[in-house]
Amino acid sequence: MGSDIVEISINAAKALAIFLMMVQIVPMLVWVERRGSAFIQNRFGPNRIGPLGLMQLIADAVKFLFKEEFLPDKKRRLLFLAAPIIALIPGAVAFGAIPLSVPIHVEIFEFLGQSWGPYRFAFQSVELGIGIVFVLGISSLAAYSILLAGWSSSNKYSLFGALRASAQMISYELALGLSLVGILLIYNSFDFAEIIAQQQGSLAFQFLGKDIVWSFLPNWGIFYQPLGFVLFFVAVFAEANRLPFDLPEAESELVAGYHTEYGGFKMNMFYIGEYGHMLVSSALLVTFYFGGYNIPFVTPDQVLAGVESFLGLSSTGSSVATAFLLHGVFLVKVLIFLWVFIWVRWTLPRFRYDQLMDLGWKTMLPWALANTILTAIIVFIFRTQWV
Repeated sequence: MGSDIVEISINAAKALAIFLMMVQIVPMLVWVERRGSAFIQNRFGPNRIGPLGLMQLIADAVKFLFKEEFLPDKKRRLLFLAAPIIALIPGAVAFGAIPLSVPIHVEIFEFLGQSWGPYRFAFQSVELGIGIVFVLGISSLAAYSILLAGWSSSNKYSLFGALRASAQMISYELALGLSLVGILLIYNSFDFAEIIAQQQGSLAFQFLGKDIVWSFLPNWGIFYQPLGFVLFFVAVFAEANRLPFDLPEAESELVAGYHTEYGGFKMNMFYIGEYGHMLVSSALLVTFYFGGYNIPFVTPDQVLAGVESFLGLSSTGSSVATAFLLHGVFLVKVLIFLWVFIWVRWTLPRFRYDQLMDLGWKTMLPWALANTILTAIIVFIFRTQWV
């Protein structure tokens, strides 16, 4: 957490701020989804409470807080109450491990008659060298909350939805994990910051020991792994239980699936967990395939130099301004993918359950395996100097 009270305090405040940012994005995403679906279906959507219906979010929050809640018998009450909390934790923890911008460097300064610093604050809650393993491992724990909710509800529809969700998540996690092996082979690192750093500037790669540069394309992962991107993109829809993969809560078959018996604030926590997984999925897509917080053809050092010359700030001020500028770039990319999640929900029909499982096992898993083998062969050929 840090070496002194200042560093520890700032790191704790930073972790809290990132968690609150994730939670506060959820109501805005709900509003965007409602307005976006109305736009797609030629309806009005929320428009009565506040300008453009923005105050509808507060009305919904009040409704969630005061709705009557159901509790099962005493034997399962503890698990019933724990499931929504467990649903919220994986997305929040996983999002905190993803770098949202370049680190902030603070020079030595005087405070209360004492010298403090220098400090380096990573723009994330926790900085890990094996970030990919951590995020994938934490995200997979969301299946436990669904299983607990379905079993503890004492409702057959909830149990069926929980069984569907667990089978679906296990099936698509295989394809999701294999689709990322190609990225690991190319960047040769589990560290998010290292992967983002290798996507700076123009597209550059080695071929038979020679350096090749294509200056008209950014050095993003999607140009190295187009098939891996498609597989990962489809798999995260299934992992987040979003249409066309929302079979665990199919209204026409299972009422509301695993959260049929939930109401009020507990059901709202499931919503936050679902949108949290959407946010993590979008952040991973941006990190692996679209350069993370990098601006195309521009390195963070060039951005820092431009900020220093244009704003005339101190070294610390320039570092802070650069970090928040690149954080804005990262958020714009993430918001684009969040809109795609919403767009797909209101455009494509839901799969049948047998079609969903066939797609995961018979199509995506073989293609992910083929992509891994093909990437390994190409990396070996391109990086080996044969002459």
